[in-house]
Amino acid sequence: MTAPATLDRSGIAARIPHAGGMCLLDRLEAWDAQSIHCTTTTHADPANPMRTASGLLAPCAIEFAAQAMALHGGLLATGDGPPAAGYLASTRNVRLHRARFDDAPAPLHLHAERLSGDAQQVLYAFRVLDADGRPVADGRAVVVLNTPLPDAAP
Repeated sequence: MTAPATLDRSGIAARIPHAGGMCLLDRLEAWDAQSIHCTTTTHADPANPMRTASGLLAPCAIEFAAQAMALHGGLLATGDGPPAAGYLASTRNVRLHRARFDDAPAPLHLHAERLSGDAQQVLYAFRVLDADGRPVADGRAVVVLNTPLPDAAP
């Protein structure tokens, strides 16, 4: 079975571990083996679960980009089983271009490019842009794959 060229919100939610309001992506616009482009308007939703009394603070843009990375990994997965579990391990060279972004012109454009990786980890560059092409956040992120978390202590 081949992966779709585009997806709506329900198709995205079926391919990433984020459910309900925590699925922050509305649409897969395009993707290939090295990159992905998604859009969303969930940043403007007053019920966004990441929103504080001060609005949706700029560091939350990293989670939006990370979900695009998770979707990219799911689209690249081969076989019938679920995609490898991934965890955001680190971010580097992150630039936040505004203090909050719930008031940014919609839709947001989320771009992630796979720079390198293997079966254990992947390095992505990411950009989050508003509808006018102005940057919200950009940087690099390392996603660690197939690494089970230890069970919580009783």
